[in-house]
Amino acid sequence: MTVEALFLYGTLRHAPLLTCVAGCEVPTEVASLTDHAITHAATHAGAQQDFPLFTERAGAMATGLLARPNAEARARLDAYERVFGYDTTQITVDTADGPVDAIIYVPRAELWMPGQAWSLETWVAGPGQLAVDVAGEVMALLETTEPEAILARFGMLEMRAASRQRAIAEPAPATLRRQSDPADVVVEEMRRPYTWFFGVEEAELSFRRFDGTQSAPVTRAGFIMADAVTILPYDPQRDTVMLVEQFRFGPYARGDRNPWLLEPIAGRIDPGETPEDAARRETLEETRLTLHDLHQIGRYYVSPGSVTEYLISYVALADLPQSAEGVGGVAAEAEDIRAHVIPFAQLIALIESGEIEDAPLIISAQWLAMNRERLRG
Repeated sequence: MTVEALFLYGTLRHAPLLTCVAGCEVPTEVASLTDHAITHAATHAGAQQDFPLFTERAGAMATGLLARPNAEARARLDAYERVFGYDTTQITVDTADGPVDAIIYVPRAELWMPGQAWSLETWVAGPGQLAVDVAGEVMALLETTEPEAILARFGMLEMRAASRQRAIAEPAPATLRRQSDPADVVVEEMRRPYTWFFGVEEAELSFRRFDGTQSAPVTRAGFIMADAVTILPYDPQRDTVMLVEQFRFGPYARGDRNPWLLEPIAGRIDPGETPEDAARRETLEETRLTLHDLHQIGRYYVSPGSVTEYLISYVALADLPQSAEGVGGVAAEAEDIRAHVIPFAQLIALIESGEIEDAPLIISAQWLAMNRERLRG
């Protein structure tokens, strides 16, 4: 039986991504099509996207790969492309052995416009660094989740993949605690019963005990969340800080009589964004405030027994007149955030009275108490 060929012109030309999505290595050869080009996809408003578009262009040459996946790999590739709203159409491409009829994945015509020329190498060096991790999440979800639902969650999948890569890249000092080895934890089975704003993973695993033996198999579950930043703006001239107040579902679900919390400014770190850039962006979004110097006060897990959320906290110098107060937030995210500018002494009093119950804010206030005189100069 002849295997139907696929012409790959975009991100699936990246071999690790193709193998991840297909579930196996797929044989390929170079192929091309005249009078076509590979460009960035762009919205009708002109906003350029990271992914490519295959478009007609007189005199141009579109070069890609001709792949011949087996039936199972083809089904996986089709399912992956459906997540992003791609359909198939038939074309004829040129190869070293002559013309070959092939199938190509293309987005629905009304969705995108052609933008500037697209480069696989540039994509691999930039947003493509996350692509394989995110594709693995997508393929796992496709077993239980509709493509439309996966697309709606895609941004959060990217954030969680970026958090994993950040964790792998960061140093893990071990002067008092044990030096970990990848073989210390053996995972027998991994399940993902829920994935939305955060994910839930359940694992059957064993771990190395302090006596050197391997533990008996245990079941562990965790909330999978993206890395985030917190920011406490401080005005050393006025000796004031800015807090934000908003409704929080966690305290509400616990039964707290007042689920409006006083907090530092906070937000997720977007893929490709540094923690410092995220801190400045989130502050501008929530309070319209421009920060000066950022002082990192700590990097820490909030509740490591069951939550992957990892915070990078800052005290940031800023100009805080009383007029900086107000209500802000991103309307598209249903944020309703009120900013308060208060004296440092009131911040400490609110902690002592129990009105402030947010751990990152308490940690930030304690750091500021230790460093306040130095910052005031």
